Amino acid sequence: MLQAPTAIPAFNDNYIWAIREGDQCVIVDPGDAAPVEAWLSEQGLTLSALLITHHHPDHVGGVAALCRDRDISVYGPARETIPEMDHPLRDGDRVRLATPDLELDVLEVPGHTLGHIAFYAPRQGWLFCGDTLFAGGCGRLFEGTPEQMHHSLSRLAGLPEDTQVFCAHEYTLANLRFAASVSPEDPAVTDRLARVSALREQNRITVPSTIGEEKRTNPFLRAAEPQLRRACEARFGETPDTHVDSFAALRRWKDSA
Repeated sequence: MLQAPTAIPAFNDNYIWAIREGDQCVIVDPGDAAPVEAWLSEQGLTLSALLITHHHPDHVGGVAALCRDRDISVYGPARETIPEMDHPLRDGDRVRLATPDLELDVLEVPGHTLGHIAFYAPRQGWLFCGDTLFAGGCGRLFEGTPEQMHHSLSRLAGLPEDTQVFCAHEYTLANLRFAASVSPEDPAVTDRLARVSALREQNRITVPSTIGEEKRTNPFLRAAEPQLRRACEARFGETPDTHVDSFAALRRWKDSA
């Protein structure tokens, strides 16, 4: 039976996601092999495949070691160089894994990197979005443009609202503090910030979130809203002309926060 994804903590704030069915396991974005190997051994699981969203070292650093002495498939973005990749993926592809209950649609979501992809499991309502969409935030634009990232986030926001968002970092508290500084009188943001603050005080994980929750409280999915546009105008002294301009202003604001 397919089980809900499990977070394997890595580095300071990364989450490597493990999807298990029976004695088989699929791993998403293994930046470090050691915690994955330890978890697999503890759970008595066999690694069957790796899913990679983008090429940054904290997402691919463990790939080579995990592939050593194993016959496993590595799925990743066709537009990026991924270690050991034997299944390059493009927008609209569907991944069918050895775990029979899991099929994943591939969405190209450039912005953080140019070839970034996300994996969406429509049957389970699971989204593995790497560093494109975070709980309460979005990734920095290391390679892409504001236009690309805004379009990518809009695509993800169009998924069903109950879709669970399995992002790759524990950035939620910092993201919501920023959201509260942008819209301090928004009760949905204030409430979520309080809940997340309580979780982090107990050193508890704050993800997954849902697409619906992100649409209500994540400023980068709400760039078109008048209160967010006014906040950007007050911050930078000019009114954003378009939704993309508003998104770009919010991203610039967050980058300097």
